[in-house]
Amino acid sequence: MRNSLLIMLMMLNSISYADSEAPWGHGKLTPTAYAPQKVVYDVTTGQADLMDHVLDRASYLSTITGADPFDQSIVLVLHGSSIALFAIEHTDRYRQLMQRAESLVTSEVLKIRMCKVAAELKGYKPEDIHGFVELVPMGDAEIIRLQYEEGYAYMQ
Repeated sequence: MRNSLLIMLMMLNSISYADSEAPWGHGKLTPTAYAPQKVVYDVTTGQADLMDHVLDRASYLSTITGADPFDQSIVLVLHGSSIALFAIEHTDRYRQLMQRAESLVTSEVLKIRMCKVAAELKGYKPEDIHGFVELVPMGDAEIIRLQYEEGYAYMQ
């Protein structure tokens, strides 16, 4: 009898310990099908690892929504510190990042557009930027145009 009581107490103790580790239970995966999307990412980071993360997110979004360039559109609009990453003068430093970005553009997963005004303020002309990047007159105006005229969702 005493052994049974001891075993029950140990079981109750382990149950209460488990509850204290996850007092609200555990997360549950909700299977969800996503339709193709039209998305514009507002990108200002000048850090290569963060830019790589943006490319990861955009690429995964493309994959999870069907990766169909006819039904979806993902646009990164670059301004601020992100401009220097795409400058030809920094090719050696950011070669892997640029190869990845160019590959995503070439495969039609996404488009990369850059604010011409911001590039000029940083001393860059269109010929100073990699050829897979489109320059637009103003990044903010492009984001607004994509949102309100073409129905793009805004992401940061």
